[in-house]
Amino acid sequence: MATILVVDDELGIRGLLSDILSDEGHTVELAENAAEARAARERMRPDLVLLDIWMPDVDGITLLKEWGAANLLTMPVIMMSGHGTIDTAVEATKFGASAFLEKPITLQKLLRSVEQALAKPSPRPAAAPGGGATIYRLDTAALAHDAPMPGAGIAPMLAPLPTGPQSEQSFDLDRPLREARDSFEKSYFEFHLAKENGSMTRVAEKTGLERTHLYRKLKQLGVDLSRNKRGSAM
Repeated sequence: MATILVVDDELGIRGLLSDILSDEGHTVELAENAAEARAARERMRPDLVLLDIWMPDVDGITLLKEWGAANLLTMPVIMMSGHGTIDTAVEATKFGASAFLEKPITLQKLLRSVEQALAKPSPRPAAAPGGGATIYRLDTAALAHDAPMPGAGIAPMLAPLPTGPQSEQSFDLDRPLREARDSFEKSYFEFHLAKENGSMTRVAEKTGLERTHLYRKLKQLGVDLSRNKRGSAM
């Protein structure tokens, strides 16, 4: 999972974005102004930055230009604004932003933009202490084309057996209705948690339940949330 820096002067927006992204398994750092953003970017070297345009001290476009001029745009930056225009979006892209989100930001647009920004195969230079050699992250996806084909001196791999809850299961119906219903519901939620890699946000969307109600329901059914939490084994 990625390390994401959220820069916004509104406490409520920072908290909301942090909850959603953390629920997706990302590590989230928060900053409420440009000064905190500079310090956080230097300290943590984020994989992605969500940057608000309108901030009281230094606006997001100015900070974006500053990072670009100093060769510090080693990560994708998604700009955010509640008063954005097409010209603003074009300007942000011109100075290195990978995407522009207009507030209020919908859950689907946020997750899609984050996923697309993180998927872009660009080298990530990291300056070594003392001016040492530059280190780049390896793009493993690009190596897939060079992988040996089955039969070329290497035995083909067997297809892995399915793991985790399956979409088709059998239930013992010769039992009280409440027990049978709880058994079905537990299996149902465990299946969707496994399918969505433990993302409570996506499961809530899929099942049509509010997240608060979903948490209570899973706790009542005794569902182990830690087992499916994305990134828990990292």
